[in-house]
Amino acid sequence: MVVGPPIAQRQRTLRKQAYYGGSMPDLNDWTTPRLLSTAARLIEHAWNEELAALGLTHAGVIALEVLDAEGSMVQARLSAKVRVQAQTMGQTLSRLEAHGHITRERSRLDGRSQRVAVSELGKTALAQARTLARNLAPGVETGVEGLRDKLVTVIRRLGSARWGEEMPEAASTATNKDLPEQG
Repeated sequence: MVVGPPIAQRQRTLRKQAYYGGSMPDLNDWTTPRLLSTAARLIEHAWNEELAALGLTHAGVIALEVLDAEGSMVQARLSAKVRVQAQTMGQTLSRLEAHGHITRERSRLDGRSQRVAVSELGKTALAQARTLARNLAPGVETGVEGLRDKLVTVIRRLGSARWGEEMPEAASTATNKDLPEQG
């Protein structure tokens, strides 16, 4: 009996062959936006595969990050902070609640709205997600810090035009405190 690669690996290979018509294209011929878009999708897919084991998605981690940093808030405020529609945030929060990562409580000021907060299980999952993110990103030796600075610049310029507000400037160059230290 011949044993081949795991099913998931074979499926990824078949998807890649179907997408590229059987062979990898020359990445040097791709435009910068295509490279950025593809890299972002690949990173998000890899991260989501890892996060699934924690009952999280990329969108869920973003929501937990905001709630952890700023405390409980109503769904509409959280949606605005994350820059998504309330309905989209509602779906994300439903998944987080189903896994026990958040709690919802009726607002004392407005009985119609609910305040959302990170649960203890959510804080634990968020810490694990941060560790996954550190381990998913390439190390500093690959020039990631320079790339991060350039990406921050692109986001500031395009984001302020798209969202109609100035993006706050950092006091120093962009860094990823979650990346491992050199040495």
